[in-house]
Amino acid sequence: MTLERGREASKPKPVSLSELGDMKRRGQKIAMVTAYDAPSARLAEEAGLDIVFVGDSAANNVLGYEGTTAISIEEMLILARAARRGTHRAFFMIDMPLGTFQISDEDAVRNAVRFVKEAGADAVKLEGGGTSVSRARAIVAAGIPVMGHIGLTPQSATMLGGYRAQGRTAVKARQLFADALALQSAGCFAIVLEAVPARVAARITEALAIATIGIGAGVECDGQVLVWHDLLGINQGRLPRFVKQFAAVADETRRGLRAYVEEVRAGTFPTEAQTYAINDEEYALFESEIAPGVLAVDDWI
Repeated sequence: MTLERGREASKPKPVSLSELGDMKRRGQKIAMVTAYDAPSARLAEEAGLDIVFVGDSAANNVLGYEGTTAISIEEMLILARAARRGTHRAFFMIDMPLGTFQISDEDAVRNAVRFVKEAGADAVKLEGGGTSVSRARAIVAAGIPVMGHIGLTPQSATMLGGYRAQGRTAVKARQLFADALALQSAGCFAIVLEAVPARVAARITEALAIATIGIGAGVECDGQVLVWHDLLGINQGRLPRFVKQFAAVADETRRGLRAYVEEVRAGTFPTEAQTYAINDEEYALFESEIAPGVLAVDDWI
């Protein structure tokens, strides 16, 4: 019994809503990352991430769509169930893609319930202020935690004038501030601030009792989130200004694949180390059993 208790005590405690709130109050930064499958979620946990998040960014980063708006709820559920299987300690959250919460409060609750029941979500995230405040309030009232998201909201990027920073005028910054307070009032436990001027994000963070998670919103936010494929250097070409690549996975992947191709073509892979053996006696018996005249054609069928 004592040994079992020791083992239980050594296990990291799951990250809970209350722990995320305590981290804000302690001034301890929250680390959040997107993940879209079980191996990625496991690696994120091993690295100590607080929140594993299945974002609708899977649309372009995993499924090959041009943007985030094309992904369906069924596709999100498939990816979310996979990531959930790799998540045991971190707080597990799922994005509500376009079309799953915009129609009505009832529709938003229905789809949020699916993410909890079918994919094991601890919480959902939805974009925008305005009517999204009502949607967030309804989902929270149904007993499902909600993270808000304001600033650059990719699902409505066309209305915002494209993928560009938001809140760069006094009027627009004031609207972001009002939206943040409204989402907090609706019961959101945290809010993502995307592509918001650092000073504006810092002021919002100071005003809120709930945590802010920045992505292109400065270091004063209570935490940070980046997309898996961006921070690991899987995505190539032009990236958003707020991205820092912490690894060069694409380069290393190309190196490994080229080495594989070279060895296959040269006949140097596989070596004996990657090959299974059969002893001489069994092989001789095998040869005798397939000798001409011993095995009839019908025996192969």
